[in-house]
Amino acid sequence: MKGRSAPDFFLFIIVLLLLTVGIIMVFSSSYVFAQATYADGAHFLKHQLVWALLGITGMTVVMKIDYHHFKKWANLFFGSALVLLILVLVPGVGITIKGATRWIGLGFLTFQPSELAKLALVVFLAKNLAAKQNQIKHFAKGLLPSLLAAGVVCGLILLQPDLGTAVAIACTTYLILAAAGARGSHLAGLALLGLGLVALAIRLEPYRMSRFLAFLDPWADPLGDGFQTIQALYAVGSGGIFGLGLGEGRQKFFYLPEQHTDFIFAVLAEELGFIGTTFVLLLFFAFMWRGMKIAMKAPDLFGSLLAAGITIMVVIQAVLNIGVVTGCLPVTGITLPFISYGGSSLTLNLLGIGILLNISHFVEE
Repeated sequence: MKGRSAPDFFLFIIVLLLLTVGIIMVFSSSYVFAQATYADGAHFLKHQLVWALLGITGMTVVMKIDYHHFKKWANLFFGSALVLLILVLVPGVGITIKGATRWIGLGFLTFQPSELAKLALVVFLAKNLAAKQNQIKHFAKGLLPSLLAAGVVCGLILLQPDLGTAVAIACTTYLILAAAGARGSHLAGLALLGLGLVALAIRLEPYRMSRFLAFLDPWADPLGDGFQTIQALYAVGSGGIFGLGLGEGRQKFFYLPEQHTDFIFAVLAEELGFIGTTFVLLLFFAFMWRGMKIAMKAPDLFGSLLAAGITIMVVIQAVLNIGVVTGCLPVTGITLPFISYGGSSLTLNLLGIGILLNISHFVEE
């Protein structure tokens, strides 16, 4: 099978633009907090640049690896991710921050195994569903193995606890199953089951229930569970058409929590306004277009499902993050791909883009 001479140039540029916006906004949104906490306004910028360099290097290397090799490595990749998800729960190994144990220490950096698990699961699902294509309409033989794999990953992530990432993985799995050709009746049943499980997860944890009630009416508890949503909406609303100007945002002055991670889109909206947010949204739409185009034109089913899965993984995370920031969804710990501060997310997303770009080598226009 002969590949093209170059990967998808437009996809490459889209990702670089998102990454550039992200680095600028990480510095702008984190400067005040970093200066007050570490006496170094560039603290988070420096870390993000290290991860960006690692991610771009990894993307460049992976882009040159024939994606068919990932079919052979899928089980090992997935198994390694499961081991890391288990290790993060071991006392003394996992790092607990704000009540959640999601990280493993790597010297002066930390690594989040759930980010690796997302990409590993996508590769595993693509391999498994492509191999079972003749049985895809059969629930037990065609879908159940993939559902069990996703269920194990989501279960381990819920133990951290991290409902937002578990929901993102569940949505990604669901859409990959749909892309693989699962029966409509099976998908409808899974959607109802998924909604029921999310409702149960919210009901069983008081803090999740409080967040959900705050989502319905954040002004009922403006200094408690509704605080983040209200401050984010203030930031988004005050940006207007053109924004207050880069670096001129007010909410990052200790009003808006998680301003450089989960709620960076609010700072972006405040400083760059409707024009800036529209630009970022268009970049994500363009990313989805190029990614799904690669998926539809991939030369084999494995490549098609792998490209679709990576694209869906990024877009779902973006939708959930922006939904939270704009008050359309309850608050969850979901970062905005390529833009939020977070080394694990940035690096693993760039590795995924490397795979996507390699698949584009084999697409004929």
